[in-house]
Formats: sequence, C-alpha cells, structure tokens
Amino acid sequence: MGLYKKGRMWYMAVTANGRQFNRSTHTSNRQLAKRILAKIEGEIAEGRFGLIRSDPPKFEVWADQFIATIQHPNTRRTYASCVVALKHFFRNTKISDIDADRIETFKQDRVKSGTGPATVNRSLAVLRQLLKLAQRRRLVARNPMNDVDFLEERSMRRQPHIVTFAEQRKLEVVSRPLLKTLVVLLADTGLRVNREALPLRWQDIDFDDEVIHVRSSKTMSGRRVIPLSERCKDELLQWRNLTGPEYSPYVFPNPSNRAIPLKSVRKPWVTALKNSKIDYFPIYCLRASFASRLSAAGVPDVFVSQMMGHAGGLLHTYAKAIMDYRRDAIRKMEEFRQSHEVEPTVVPNVGVVQ
Repeated sequence: MGLYKKGRMWYMAVTANGRQFNRSTHTSNRQLAKRILAKIEGEIAEGRFGLIRSDPPKFEVWADQFIATIQHPNTRRTYASCVVALKHFFRNTKISDIDADRIETFKQDRVKSGTGPATVNRSLAVLRQLLKLAQRRRLVARNPMNDVDFLEERSMRRQPHIVTFAEQRKLEVVSRPLLKTLVVLLADTGLRVNREALPLRWQDIDFDDEVIHVRSSKTMSGRRVIPLSERCKDELLQWRNLTGPEYSPYVFPNPSNRAIPLKSVRKPWVTALKNSKIDYFPIYCLRASFASRLSAAGVPDVFVSQMMGHAGGLLHTYAKAIMDYRRDAIRKMEEFRQSHEVEPTVVPNVGVVQ
C-alpha cells in the first residue's frame, strides 16, 4: 500500500484479497490523504473493505442498462435525453474510473458551451442516480457525486421581462386573433404556456361562473380554478365566435389537425414582437407579468403564489374563501391595468383567424 500523486490529487494503491486497487483520495492535501489511507488499511484488516467487481463496464454500457431499469416511460425518456451529453463526455471510460474531478470538468465544460445551469443540474442528478445504482451493484466503491456540488440556478437564471401594459397593447394590435387571445389569456390568468394554456379545452372554461378550471398541470397544486377578468372573458368569447366548440374541443387547436391542441406559437410570437418593434423575450414572461401585476395591485404574496399554481396544502381546505380572494385579486388587477391604459401607436395587422 502507498500514496502517489497524479496531477493535483493524491491516489492510493491498496491490496485486498490478492487484488490491487488504485483509487483517488479526492484530496490534494497529503496529510488528509494519509488519514484516508489509514482508514482503508483498517477496513481491509477488519474485512470491511468494499471490494468492487473486477470487470466494471464502460460508461456507455452501464448508462443503457441504467435507463432500462426506469419503469415510467416519461421518466425514462427524460433520463435518456440527459444521458446523451454524459455518454459523449465519458465515452470509453470505465464506470469505476469516474471521479469527482472528471465530473467537475464535465460540469464546467457544459457551462462554457452555453448550457443553462438547470440543464446541467438535470444531467448531474441523473449521473448521481446512475452511480448510486452502480455502487449498489458493486461496480464502484463509492459514489463520486457525493463530492460534487450542483450549480446555483437562481443566481444564474435569466430574469423574466415584465411586460408593460403599453407593450402588451402593441402586441395585441399586431397579432392575429389566435395569438391575441393567447396573450390576453396568459397576462390575465398566469397560465403556463405549454402545459396549461395551449392544451386548454372549451369545457374547462365556465363563462357563466367566469372561471377557468386548470385540470392538468405541472404539479398537483397547479390544478386550480382561476377567475376570469372581464377583458379575458370578452376576448375568449370573441375567439369562440370565430372558431367555436364545434370547430374543435380545444381553445387553441392545431390548424392541421383540429383533434389535437397547438404545440407552439413561437413563430407568430417572434413575428408579433418584430412588428411591434419590441426586443425579443419569451412568451412565458407573460406569466411572470401576471404575478407582478397582482403584487403591484396589492394582492398578498400567498394568494399570488396560489393563483400561479405554486401553493397547496391547507389553502385548499378553505376553497370558498380562497375563491372570493381570487376574484378580488383579479378585480384589483383590472383596476390597476385600467389606471395604466395607454393607446397603441402601431398600425393593426389585419389577418385571417390563425
């Protein structure tokens, strides 16, 4: 047994049951490395040293085997997409040769390539699960992800663009009916674009009671009831007069197949921004703008969170009281909007229904 240095890190050569292992101590401090080696010597002497298999597979092989263990198809698909970048970086590397240093290099390489922190963290989370299972199967002695920190997402996250009422009005004027309706809906309800707004069905909208029932969402707390503002209600009714439930069960149907909802509005959104001479920002910023307007109108944070689909728990126990507060919150937001209403300065873009 002994220590040797490789780069900045100290490695140890240990022999157990006639087999020699070369392992990183995961430290550049020689005194700490000595203590780690002494601990391993004690484990070998007491028969507690965790021997790994002598034929650990390469990362690509083990990654495929790991994905095959995931039961839920959606989770398996998500994990498989995360593994693509991991396979590329750790190709031809035995699973037992992956250490914290190499994982840190992977993390930094991804950041330098322009990959967002949330995406990098998803890959790291999958890698942690992958190595955890490898440790259980005795393919690795320990999980090196225990020594790796995840990226701080909040500090690196791009701040949303809070849409002004003047900007929204310009966008509405240059947008065709479908996009205009969607813009008003997002700004006055805070619905998530792809998960809640585009898949919305006409049966989810109660025009008599003036509410929208969000039945499918990102989380359980996202399943909520949102009051309709008068403006949003009028806009939806106008859109229904152009299309109607008999045209499609979806509020925003796919023009190529009315039996399914529209998947994206990226192209018309970019066109609307260009025509209104507004710098690009993602359409999901309308959701953040809804929350900002509620707060500016004096709505308490707890109810802003609840209307956004973030809050849950005991709030659902007082559903009737909450609905009264929700209606009051929408009323306050409408009054706030009316006090900031300005006339647009752009020329309308009259077009077909879509």
